[in-house]
Amino acid sequence: MAAAWATAVWCAAGAAWAQGSAIWRCGNEYTNNPGPNPAARGCREMQGGNLTIVEGTRPAGGAPGNAGGAGGAASAGVPNGARSAAERVEPDQQRQRDAEARRILEQELRRAEERLAQARADYADGKPPRLANERTDSPRYTARVEELRTRVERAEADVAAIRREIGRLDGGR
Repeated sequence: MAAAWATAVWCAAGAAWAQGSAIWRCGNEYTNNPGPNPAARGCREMQGGNLTIVEGTRPAGGAPGNAGGAGGAASAGVPNGARSAAERVEPDQQRQRDAEARRILEQELRRAEERLAQARADYADGKPPRLANERTDSPRYTARVEELRTRVERAEADVAAIRREIGRLDGGR
């Protein structure tokens, strides 16, 4: 009898705690303390499970509440993509940056092509040699072949993406 009563008290305390930890949405704000009159503030109680809120970051150069996000440039009649004189890069410096970017992309392309060649060699057109602990019809062998196929596809996608980036550099000139 005492155990049943203790369990009932424990359950009631848990229910009261759960009710006290309700999450309210007041406009774009989420809170567990909506104040004395939540309806007057336009707050609604959120239903159903846990809620996780992650605060965002403010754009660089933008002041809180500045919808332009460019430090007031949008309100001054300057297009959003325009840069101030202090932000502009000299043509020679831009050419150096482009050349460095191209050099880095070409290095990455060589590495990606090497990884692709190795992945294709390991895959062996879908019939890689079996390992000592595998039979050709075993699920372990089938899973390894599928993993190798996925590795080849990923390497092919990497090579294609790097080539697209190099093409964008060439198209930007």
